Amino acid sequence: MASILVIDDEPAICRLLKGVFSDLGHHCETSGNIEQGLALAGFQPWDVVFVDVRLPDGNGLDILPDLHKSIGEPESIIMTGYGDPDGAELAITNGAWDYLQKPPSVEQFTLTLDRALKYRKQKQAHPARIVLDHEDIVGESPAIKKCLHQVADAAPTDASVLISGATGTGKELFANIVHRNSSRSKAPFVIVDCASLPDTLVESVLFGHEKGAFTGADKATKGLIQHAHRGTLFLDEVGELPLALQKTFLRVLQERCYRPVGSPREVTSDFRLVAATNRDLNRCVEEGTFRQDLLYRLKTYHIQLPALAERVQDIKEITVHYLHQLCRKYNVPPKGISQDFFQTLTAYTWPGNVRELVNTLERVLTEAIDAPDLFAKHLPVEIRAKSIRMAIDPAVNNEIPEPGESGEQGPLPYFREFRAHAIDRMERRYLQKLIAESQADLKRAMAISNLGKTRLYSLLNKHGLSLKA
Repeated sequence: MASILVIDDEPAICRLLKGVFSDLGHHCETSGNIEQGLALAGFQPWDVVFVDVRLPDGNGLDILPDLHKSIGEPESIIMTGYGDPDGAELAITNGAWDYLQKPPSVEQFTLTLDRALKYRKQKQAHPARIVLDHEDIVGESPAIKKCLHQVADAAPTDASVLISGATGTGKELFANIVHRNSSRSKAPFVIVDCASLPDTLVESVLFGHEKGAFTGADKATKGLIQHAHRGTLFLDEVGELPLALQKTFLRVLQERCYRPVGSPREVTSDFRLVAATNRDLNRCVEEGTFRQDLLYRLKTYHIQLPALAERVQDIKEITVHYLHQLCRKYNVPPKGISQDFFQTLTAYTWPGNVRELVNTLERVLTEAIDAPDLFAKHLPVEIRAKSIRMAIDPAVNNEIPEPGESGEQGPLPYFREFRAHAIDRMERRYLQKLIAESQADLKRAMAISNLGKTRLYSLLNKHGLSLKA
């Protein structure tokens, strides 16, 4: 018998599904709104949750992360009476099992439930592998946990891995973790920076060359691919790989053999490939700057790293972790950290992601090396100014950024990505202003926002914020 929760504001739908699922021998409860649904999800474990999109107190898509990290970590199935391709795609990318349209077909709903329960049973019988060696990946947010689960699945295999993410999100760090947790961990981890490969020597750098192959080749030299034999070859910024070389490299991936420059013989290399990019390679394929067949070869496993703004709740843990490392590096006693220091860090948007945060912490430590405690005043003035502006009046000169205004030059993002990011930013800004206006008092915040206690706590937890009980 499974436990099923239905969150839908239509009583007829709730009665129908509860009757159908109960007749199948399952325990089923219903809720007419998000607040009550999240309360039920936090009270007991569920195997499957059916969630309507349009609910009286919000959008069902918004609570998928909260449902997935609730007690039973249930499978979620989205329901809607409105055909919405963007919503359907967003539901699946956020981890929903399926997206069904109402009015419900009993056969369709029972078939989907049956498949979800079978999948859940298999998943519980064979839990995801745990990455044992990831000491530098800090955080407990759902976004980073998802990435670590993907690493755990990919590392023991020899399949190619593509790691995507904005600059500073830790792509090389994740690539190294894939290598360290693989059977090749004792062999070399060879880094190739595709953005800095010299045009005239790119083949020599990768494939090596024979003596006399070109002017200045006074001895035979192994290429980086050969150095990665029995280990891992990491192509950093693979989107910068010259188009002319992509076809050649595709054959290397297929055959694991190549010809050094000036050599009549082919050489083999048994390497595992991990690649990283801050570009949208699908867009590059459409623009003709990246080969589609090579992209297919690269992303047997695809890990998309979140921006730091998408895992705000991890900032405090990251800060403590790296400050401890920096104190050891500079041979100074551990620092005390004030609450306003953390509050300022979490209010900032961090366009440079974790790398920018770590660099900021090192700057703070070196400038306040004799101070026993760190306060917001020790942070760079530009970060304090931006953070205080957002806290006091997030609407002024701080509107949702136009598409492509993320701080880096790049192509227009997909609409669903821009929308999800915009909603997250506006939610966070609203909550920050709500905390300020309510003076962090729970009852006042509930009265001002007209949000229930469970829903408000859920949103605060999502964005790493807090109120006084």
